[in-house]
Amino acid sequence: MTAFRVYDRDLPEYPCSIEWYAGRVHVIDYPRGSLLARGRTAKLREEVLEAVCQALEVNREQIYAKEHRRKVWGQEQYRSTEGEGERFTVSEQGLKFWVNLGGQLDTGLFLDHRRTRARIRAESAGKRFLNAFSYTGAFTVYAAAGGAKGTTSVDLSKKYLDWGVENLRLNDLQRGAHEQIRADASAWLRSARAERRRYDLIVIDPPPFSSSKAMEGSFNVQRDHLRLLEDGLALLSPGGSLYFSTSFQSFQPRWRFSPEASVEELTPASIPEDFRRKQVHRCWKIGR
Repeated sequence: MTAFRVYDRDLPEYPCSIEWYAGRVHVIDYPRGSLLARGRTAKLREEVLEAVCQALEVNREQIYAKEHRRKVWGQEQYRSTEGEGERFTVSEQGLKFWVNLGGQLDTGLFLDHRRTRARIRAESAGKRFLNAFSYTGAFTVYAAAGGAKGTTSVDLSKKYLDWGVENLRLNDLQRGAHEQIRADASAWLRSARAERRRYDLIVIDPPPFSSSKAMEGSFNVQRDHLRLLEDGLALLSPGGSLYFSTSFQSFQPRWRFSPEASVEELTPASIPEDFRRKQVHRCWKIGR
């Protein structure tokens, strides 16, 4: 495995996360209000970068630094301090993925879902798999590697769908029955329900908030999760499983499923040991 978190805001006086990506380093700074008020963020950032260079034996050109902004619905949350960066591959649990640390909101691979991806691979043999809000298709790659009968990946971004195809090709999995659908996943789930599509294994991992001219309005995971999951469960074959996850830290589940549905929260066990801050996501397995 060549991508993992090294430091996770362990010390209050150094509020940042540090991740290793095959010889490159991804640093996210979480400046506190008190530090901003005292103008100490630049000094602390310099101390962190110097410590990274020494401890991990890298030079500044191998470090990609970003500043985490307090989330404002509909606005960009990260500010990159580097250029466009380079695309390169990392390995995870025997599979490979393209990532880019510079000029991106995210890297192309959410490291905190490593354990959930392993679950998908273990459960996917012979199954029809749906990956809603598929991003760069990491869950799809795991499902294909686990022997899925077919996969469907749905995302609004052509760029990320193409990235997902490249990840499949990188692992020599492109020859399977892989359907790529460019659509607002929320709206697509409703239309797929009307079409009576069926899947045996589903992942729904939406962003906390999304707004685009190509969408029907906006998406808010707290407001919209019940409808989203009802549509997802309508696509689930009897005996199937739906994995739902969110990174929205204030999320409160407000679902009302039929009595035959089973709901199991997997967090914090779903979070890898290199993530010491266990609120990075919440994850559930829902069955019929």
